[in-house]
Amino acid sequence: MKTKRKLYKRVFIVCIIIYVIYIFANQQKVLNSYKAAQKYYNEQIETKVAHQESLNQTKQNINSEEYIEQAAREKLDMYLPNERVYIDTSK
Repeated sequence: MKTKRKLYKRVFIVCIIIYVIYIFANQQKVLNSYKAAQKYYNEQIETKVAHQESLNQTKQNINSEEYIEQAAREKLDMYLPNERVYIDTSK
């Protein structure tokens, strides 16, 4: 009778230990997925902040003559009078 109780206690303790190990393993998987998500979102935040800084810089320079001249050259194909324009025909 006593040996059966000892056996049941040991089996019960072993089952509890296995269950706790299983819970810890699952929690580690969840934590790893959260860390991966956090890393992804931090990278997204960094790229968005860099893009925002670029837009703020453009906003500050938008009324400068250099920016207006550059935009006219690139987007509107406008050039200064008496300016030579070379066109690359190999493209």
